[in-house]
Amino acid sequence: MANTRDPILKPIPILSLRPTQMTVGLREVKEKRERWREHKSEKKRAELLGKHMIPVVLGPDEHHYVVDHHHLARALHDEGVEHVLVTVIGDLTMVEREAFWTVMDHKRWAYPYDAKGERRLFKDLPKSVTGLADDPFRSLAGELRRVGGFAKDITPFSEFLWADFLRRKISRKSVEANFDKAMEKALGFARSKDAVYLPGWCGPAD
Repeated sequence: MANTRDPILKPIPILSLRPTQMTVGLREVKEKRERWREHKSEKKRAELLGKHMIPVVLGPDEHHYVVDHHHLARALHDEGVEHVLVTVIGDLTMVEREAFWTVMDHKRWAYPYDAKGERRLFKDLPKSVTGLADDPFRSLAGELRRVGGFAKDITPFSEFLWADFLRRKISRKSVEANFDKAMEKALGFARSKDAVYLPGWCGPAD
């Protein structure tokens, strides 16, 4: 078993990384791309990559399965970056291929839900970060956390849980038509007692 957070200093091609989720918020990807461009020098960019290594699980097929930072990986690819450093948080190379996704599921290292919040088969997961679909509610949830709508939480895929909550409260059409207005609604719902079961809930506003 690999040591937790054991870095692999050999660069890994971004396109060889295997996603463990189906969607990202492309609005959030765009913001990460903009932040990357702010780092003009190669030194600054190298430092950024060193501080934000991609956590992965090694599979029985020797692929690197991404378990976090999908948005960053997609943003870097879209910016023309070809390689990243990874951190191995689990070694499942000894697991039989047929049991791999069952183990990943039980360890909460995979989230096979589509942009409608519906669970799909693991075979439907994209084979590279380029196949990650846009879920505007994931962008909404990410922004909601940044403005204090809920607290950062260690619960796996916590922002997806918030995304699904908001999906049941706000229409996709309204999110895409006016993101700022949708955010106002999201803040109201986040402070309601309907959201008490969600990770990082901060309680109702006075």
